[in-house]
Amino acid sequence: MGLFTGLLTLPLAPVRGVAWIGQRIYDEARRQTTDPAVIRERLAEVSDARAAGEISEEEAARREKELVRRLFSSGPPGPGVGA
Repeated sequence: MGLFTGLLTLPLAPVRGVAWIGQRIYDEARRQTTDPAVIRERLAEVSDARAAGEISEEEAARREKELVRRLFSSGPPGPGVGA
């Protein structure tokens, strides 16, 4: 980008910065809700909470059902997953 173009588009820099941050937040949120490893970790946390008596059986079943739904909707596991 040339100096002239850089000066002309300088007022758009804050907008581009906010858009970049928004994209990073979206990407991380998407990863947290679709990554099989993260979902398995959440399932383990639910199991631990149930065992410790922190949540009821009904709440644990509801959370597990939602996590398993997300796990299956995220598609087939990649190479080396579950091995």
